[in-house]
Amino acid sequence: MHSAITTIGKTIEDQLKGRDLLTLLDYTSEEIDYLLQKALIMKQEMVAGKMPAVLQGKTLGMIFEKHSTRTRISFEVGMNHLGGHAMFMHAKDLQIGRGEPISDTGKVLSEYVDGVMIRANSHEMVKELAKHATIPIINGLTDIFHPCQALADLLTMIEVKGTIRGKKLAYVGDGNNVAHSLIIGAANMGMHVAFASPEGYACNQNLFMKAQKIANANGGSLIQTNNAIEAVENADVVYTDVWTSMGQEEETATRLQVFNDFQVNDELVAHAKKDYMFLHCLPAHREEEVATSVIDGPNSYVFQQAGNRLHAQKAVLATLL
Repeated sequence: MHSAITTIGKTIEDQLKGRDLLTLLDYTSEEIDYLLQKALIMKQEMVAGKMPAVLQGKTLGMIFEKHSTRTRISFEVGMNHLGGHAMFMHAKDLQIGRGEPISDTGKVLSEYVDGVMIRANSHEMVKELAKHATIPIINGLTDIFHPCQALADLLTMIEVKGTIRGKKLAYVGDGNNVAHSLIIGAANMGMHVAFASPEGYACNQNLFMKAQKIANANGGSLIQTNNAIEAVENADVVYTDVWTSMGQEEETATRLQVFNDFQVNDELVAHAKKDYMFLHCLPAHREEEVATSVIDGPNSYVFQQAGNRLHAQKAVLATLL
């Protein structure tokens, strides 16, 4: 692990310095692996009481259009651990809430802070911000991607399973932003991914095909199905997310009916490997997308996964900023 950082890692770190993190599609398998290995090392260092202040004097601006628990707290604490400062800004309190072009906001913030993490409604808006900013822009969640969550997911799999190349990941549920970033990240790590959703609720097919090509190039695979049992069969990792994401509340009643056969419960996970691990990005709706017996059971790593948001994001911050 340390050798990866000290040899080819230095070249990769130089490549990543000052970069944006909008989607994992912009990162190579080697770059993703570098961030994951760095996160593991930084977590070990924190446990040992070592937190090098590598971002001393740096400020991260954090813009929020959506509610947040894990994203806000992990980025804020992460900057503190690294010796820097994080500034919370709700979009409605900024001039963008009154119609200032996001291009102007990007230029202005570039004069004040060293990087921006944004949790936004529109991915196009975040792309526009990055286009006009001269500082790293980090996607804390958009309607299409959630790359920081995927890094924490992969980090947790590595901690529990060791190498994840060749392991099977089953995702059961909605083809949302979490699913998009997860399948891209897993594809880069050479995993075999089976995605199960009701008809009409699959991932964006353009993104799915891109992830499929990445998986094939890395010795993995990516399939989609409308059969949850088929997806979970012999899986090493079983993952789900809420059936109704933020902004889709008016669809709740319909989605509860459509997704009824896609609950991750004891009957479904019986088809996975005995030592499978269960993951969920949280917050979870117990007895909807996941049975309480699964999420609170011995195969669940959801709180370790949530904790790893801190370490994955510290690796991102320390590298990009």
